Amino acid sequence: MLERPAAPPATWGKGRPQLLLAVRLLLVVGLVGLVVMDRVGGDFYRVGESGTSALGPAKLGGALLAVALVVASSRLGSRVLPAAAGTLAAVSLCLSALLHMEMSIGSQALGFAEPAALVWLLLVVARRGKPSWAAVAVPLLYLAIVLRPVSVSVKQSTVIYALIFALVALMALGIGLGTRLLLVDRRRQAAALRLEQRTEFARDLHDFVAHHVTGIVVQAQGAHAIAGRRPELVPPALQRIEQAGSEALASMRHMVGMLRDADGEVALTPLAGIGEVRSLVEEFSAVGGARARLDLEGTFDDLPVEVTTTAHRVVMEALTNVRKHAHGCTEVRVRVDRSGDQVTVRVSDDGRPRHVSRSGFGLKGLAERVGLIGGSVQAGPVTAGGWGVEATLPVATAGVAAS
Repeated sequence: MLERPAAPPATWGKGRPQLLLAVRLLLVVGLVGLVVMDRVGGDFYRVGESGTSALGPAKLGGALLAVALVVASSRLGSRVLPAAAGTLAAVSLCLSALLHMEMSIGSQALGFAEPAALVWLLLVVARRGKPSWAAVAVPLLYLAIVLRPVSVSVKQSTVIYALIFALVALMALGIGLGTRLLLVDRRRQAAALRLEQRTEFARDLHDFVAHHVTGIVVQAQGAHAIAGRRPELVPPALQRIEQAGSEALASMRHMVGMLRDADGEVALTPLAGIGEVRSLVEEFSAVGGARARLDLEGTFDDLPVEVTTTAHRVVMEALTNVRKHAHGCTEVRVRVDRSGDQVTVRVSDDGRPRHVSRSGFGLKGLAERVGLIGGSVQAGPVTAGGWGVEATLPVATAGVAAS
């Protein structure tokens, strides 16, 4: 007898935020280290072989301000971030001009902390700053980075540093713009995916209405047929008709609400229920290769059609991914569990993933479909080995929220 599929780990999808936090922490530690190195090396205060620059405290303050803005950059909006970064770059350019006015031969104006922070800000502003604001901030940041080495003295070493800074800033700008274009493309694809999911609901809506209206009509015809012979059976029949109409209206309002942004021609597709889920599993086993097993627990007769259709889609997508990606899979376990006002669908296999990716549009489309009825989806390695998909579908929300 097959064992119950292992529940997916609770840590699915949480690794990326932790990685980003670690990267930001390393960045801040590195920038603070550069500030300390510049301070110990005397680059904030030394003018020539001897003597102290009056602008040393201003250089130190600028570097600390740049590091502080890097720390806060992840929490700033698309307008505030380029505005703050552009202002900081303008202050840095003014400081470079003041350093140039000192006209000190052999001055050590170069420091690494502030240019490094400005490079990071250049990347972030190019990546997610509002275009009209970023168009002003980016040139200011680039000039502030490149001109700092030659702000006091123009000689071979400072020119070389300026060229290196220019190259690094150009690479950061390219990375930021490239990431921005990639995110725009992915948002466009995600929007197209959402439209496709809503269109699929529209395709289900026709048969959904026909299914419920047909049932109501049949019950009304039955009540009419027995009205003369058994009039005492008419009130219960009318009550059933009223209940069926109310349930159909609530579910239809909910489905129409999920289609509010969709347009396009409506095509017809059959309604999917638990019977169709069983057929999916049987067809999967019949094709050969892996053996599939379906376990059902609970009562599914009174589920709203949007819940059963979504459960069918979850199983279909998961089995499709097993065919595509599960190398050496011999067994697939499908479990549909009804517990109160919640349906849980689990699909797990014992194969080795050929390619593990949580950013594929198959899973994103599935998450969009499940999210439309207030559910959630998780996917990842299971503790017993292999890969698993788990969807939680709220019954009460799906059938009642719109009423």
